[in-house]
Amino acid sequence: MKYNQVAQTSQTSERIAAYLSDMQGTLSKLPVDEIERVVNLLHEARAQKKRVFLFGNGGSAATASHLACDLGKGTNRHGRPRLRVLALTDNVPLISAWANDSSYEDIFAQQLQEQVEPGDIAIGISASGKSPNVLNGVKVARSAGAITVGLTGFEGGDLRSLVDLCIIVPENSIDQVEDIHLMLGHVIASCLRS
Repeated sequence: MKYNQVAQTSQTSERIAAYLSDMQGTLSKLPVDEIERVVNLLHEARAQKKRVFLFGNGGSAATASHLACDLGKGTNRHGRPRLRVLALTDNVPLISAWANDSSYEDIFAQQLQEQVEPGDIAIGISASGKSPNVLNGVKVARSAGAITVGLTGFEGGDLRSLVDLCIIVPENSIDQVEDIHLMLGHVIASCLRS
């Protein structure tokens, strides 16, 4: 192995260790009581056959889709009602139609407009808490009487004050906020399965 390769390997190892160490520190600061409140809201939604809508952009869109799958299928147990879950991120033709004919800022609000009802749950996911389309979707859900939940990071952005319940990952790295949002989805689904 050449000197440059050794130095690069050492730097890579240090970066990996630092990333994992940062993650461990952030995980220890997560608001367990808020996570438990989200689990309880979803238990109640399942019992009352209310719908759960999830939405976000980029990595948060992927998290919304992943969580919809885990909640919609992964929490099913014989003899219990199923969660009624929809990721607003999954219909690309509909998203592009609303973006083209209205605006990208309304792609979730327009989808929620005629679907969301009182007692439903709308979960907006935005690492920054500042995504206009997520904020607009939350506003429509709130005005319809839905319970609104935010998954965010940093300081929570505008999403923090718009939602009924907000889980803020106390971290300033988009990568790590998105990592933890995905993990939170697994924690929540696991609780609902048991």
